[in-house]
Amino acid sequence: MLKRMLMATSLIMAASGAAFAGEQYVDETGFAISGYDPVAYFDLKQAEPGGAQPRAVPGRSDITAEYNGATWAFASEEHRDMFTANPEKYAPKYDGHCAYGVAQGGKVPANPNLWRIVDGALYLNITPTVVGFWNSDISGNINKSEGNWTSLEAKGASDKSWKAIADNNGTYAGTAPIR
Repeated sequence: MLKRMLMATSLIMAASGAAFAGEQYVDETGFAISGYDPVAYFDLKQAEPGGAQPRAVPGRSDITAEYNGATWAFASEEHRDMFTANPEKYAPKYDGHCAYGVAQGGKVPANPNLWRIVDGALYLNITPTVVGFWNSDISGNINKSEGNWTSLEAKGASDKSWKAIADNNGTYAGTAPIR
């Protein structure tokens, strides 16, 4: 009896964990955050809302780690080690999906060059136009995103490419990760 109860408890715990684990957004590069280094954002000088953020730092295809079912690329081994020691600190919110999209109730891709760190968390958005909406009420949008994420997290990741959106032309140069 005890053995069956332990087994049933284990199955319930495994099933509930799987139900709440979201899929990381991975685009055509095959990497989380399109192959950009998640740790490097925290070293960049962030612009005030309305200003252009510095471009994301490309990771290297030979310095990687696995997390949340995806491969992440890093500019240095030091950054990789920092990430693997505390991935929740560096991984973008909402499994790398657009934060404003989540606030609006959906999972859409995110452009790694359209970012903001708020209270120690990395948020990405999809297009420069969307960044304007996001910046108009950052705290309100985060509250909406957090409220929506509970029901969105278990849904499949977006399979769209942020680079296919014309509004993103000029927001990136080259590709990541670098070889």
